[in-house]
This record gives sequence, structure tokens and C-alpha cells, in this order.
Amino acid sequence: MPDIIVPGMNATDRTSTLIRGGRIIDPASGLDATGDVLISDGRIKAIEVGQPLSVEPDTRVHDASGCLVVPGLIDIHVHLRDPGQQHKETIRTGSMAAVAGGFTTICCMPNTAPALDAPEHVEYVHARAREAGLARVHCIGAATLGRKGLTLSPIESLARNGCVGFSDDGDCIENPDMMKSVLQACAATNSVFMQHCQEKSLTIGSVMHEGAVSLKLGLRGWPRQAEEMIIDRDVRINRDIGCSYHAQHLSSAGSIKIIRDARSRGEPVTGEVTPHHLLLTDEACLDYDTDAKMNPPLRTEADRLKLIESVADGTITILATDHAPHTMAEKQQPFDDAPFGIIGVETALPLYARALVESSAIDWPRLIACMTINPARLLRLDENGLGRLEPGGPADVTIIDPDHQWIIAPEMFHCRSRNCPFNGWTVNARAIATFVGGRPCHVLEDSRFQSPA
Repeated sequence: MPDIIVPGMNATDRTSTLIRGGRIIDPASGLDATGDVLISDGRIKAIEVGQPLSVEPDTRVHDASGCLVVPGLIDIHVHLRDPGQQHKETIRTGSMAAVAGGFTTICCMPNTAPALDAPEHVEYVHARAREAGLARVHCIGAATLGRKGLTLSPIESLARNGCVGFSDDGDCIENPDMMKSVLQACAATNSVFMQHCQEKSLTIGSVMHEGAVSLKLGLRGWPRQAEEMIIDRDVRINRDIGCSYHAQHLSSAGSIKIIRDARSRGEPVTGEVTPHHLLLTDEACLDYDTDAKMNPPLRTEADRLKLIESVADGTITILATDHAPHTMAEKQQPFDDAPFGIIGVETALPLYARALVESSAIDWPRLIACMTINPARLLRLDENGLGRLEPGGPADVTIIDPDHQWIIAPEMFHCRSRNCPFNGWTVNARAIATFVGGRPCHVLEDSRFQSPA
């Protein structure tokens, strides 16, 4: 496992910081108690519950009473568009958006230009992340050269040079024999393979869920089977290989059943859901609203409820965003022509809180687990202390005010794009401070948690 990429630290960053009186939630250890967290030299120096920590006079002290103090959030599915489409997003703007949303670690998908299929392309992303000095940015390497599904990428070399997983995200690996080779190569490097589950022969010209709404709008429908068939095929191929297999951005109740059955057999299969699939249905596409055009598409209320149920019952253990920036001009095209996808890292936390905590499907510790230690373990980032709070570990810490009410306004985002179907929603919960390696990379001015002068 390669060393984690630590954003730059200078001498002024080495002041000790005490986060006092917050509800400390660390799902990895089971800790859930009010206490103090002391940060020094980029690491967690001490965690104390029951009595206040004593500190040196020059220590910065932050009052976190009423707030949640949790491991830095991790998003394993982010499209940074850099290199190749920096007009939509850059590694810097994406990192700024990430820390504003409470994410200390994000994973860059390989559908860049060029694709992340060579060590030098991976190093480009790592170098830009170091220059930004904000979130930790890890690469998901392309499983095949150019993401074309024809020739296996140098997976061993990419893993050795820092890729924490592999995918042709944006495209499914269609050929079963190539899929077998990819799974074998990933298994040999103890890496996870992350599948974009789409049988393309069933989705030619498709732009939204196949159902009553698509018929009403006169748009070509996208059947659930396009997602389900790929997952079923891959699980069968992988049964004798045993690669860690992860299904991305699930949308269909049928997909959940396949994954649940595989997990019940003890197979190394995981899946992720996104905020938009938990909160919206295909009815959001009425009026031809392109901000609701997703891949995979928003489906029915029955699918939405099954996805929530899958998180509640532990079938789905990872929450991701599929952050996918596009320009306003692109999204303002007719529905058939507009690109798929929405931005997500700045709104994921409150939207997940609404879908899962406020609905009483799960509690805050479960939500935090799905956004910290669970994704860290999938990508083996936990081996370097990410996804948890422990003395001696990296001081990646997110402070959440669960009662902070705010209105989603994309024009205020740090992200370079604005394609967000949640514009104008009133939500609760917000990351009010984000520390990466002990550095306060984000402190919300309008909060009870203030950065001292």
C-alpha cells in the first residue's frame, strides 16, 4: 500500500489545536461520547472523554459543543475532470468543494483526458493535489487502456504508483473475457474493481428511466435490467476469482437483491448509493429538467425506498457522490443532448442526513461509518489511519453541526460547475470545519464553531 498523499504543511500549520466538548463519533472503534480531541503536528495527539484535556497556553481551542466530531469524510467516487476538461472542474476547485462539504479524502475517477491508465497520468493528479494543499486526492486507475475495454491496463504498475482501485467508470467493461482478466489482475494486486454497471445494448439512445414518466415525456427509456445484468454477470465471473468487487451508483431494487444474495454467500461484493438516488425519482425529469438527468437514471419511488432499506439493513455500506460537473451551456441543451450527472460533494452530507437520519432509517454513527471507515477499508486507506480517529493517526477531522439549517445555493459553491437539482432546498446538517493533516482547510464563518483570530 503506497503512502498517503499529505497536502503541504508549513511551520504555521504546526500549532496545536484542541477541539473541545463535541460528540466524538468514531465508528471504527465504536467510540460515541462527548469529549476532547487534541491535534498536534498533523496528528491526533490525544482523545479524552469524561474530563477536559489540559493543554499548553498557545494551543488553539475550539468549542465544538453541540457538534459532531468525526473522522474526515471519504468520497470514493468523484469526477475531477482534470486533466482534459478543466473548464468543468480542476483538482483545486474540486478539492475546495470537497473540504467545504466535509471531505478530507476524495478519489479521482479515471475518465479524464488522457485516462488514468499510465503512472505519469496518475502522478499528474497527485502533483496537482499537492499544489492545492487541501483534500487528499487518490486515483482510481483505468482498468483498460483508454477505458476502451480492449487491452488491460498495467494494473500492477498503477497500483505500485498509487492507484487505490480500478475502474473504467463512465463505461462498463462489456466483454466477459476482458472482465475476467481485469478481475484476475485486480485480485493479484489486492485491489478493488469498481464497475460502472450498464449493458450498453439496452441503453442506446436512452436518457431516463423506462417507465410511465418517460412515456409521458416521449423520451427513450433506460431499463433496470441494463444495470442488473452486468452485476449478475460480474458476480458469477468473480465467484472463482475472489476479487474485491464494488458496484457503483446503484439505482435499481433488483441490483440490491443480487448484491444482498452475493454477500450472504460470503462473496467480496460491495455497492454504493448516491444522495440523488435516495431522494429523487424519475418524476424530477418532468418539465425536461436536465439537472435530473443521471447515469444511471433516477428510478421509481419503489426503487428509492429499496435503496434506503439496503443501507438500513447493511447490504449497502458505502455512500458516495458521483460528483460530475458540467457547464451550464451543456446542461441547457435539450434533454436528449444534455450530459448525464450532477455535482455533489458540497451537498452530500445534509442530503444523506435527510434521506437516512431524518427518516430514521439509520442513526448518525451508521451514517458516519458509511462515509469514513467503510470506504477506507474498501480501498485499504485504513492501513494508513484514514477513516478513523485514534491517537497517533492522521488528524483528518470533520466537525459537523447537525442542526445547522441552510439553503442550497449552487451559485455559492466552490465547485466550478452548477448542475444541481437540489437548488433552493432547505437542509439541515453542515460541515462547519474540516481539518486535513491537522490543517484547518475549511472553517464556515456562519457557524458556532469559529476559527480564532
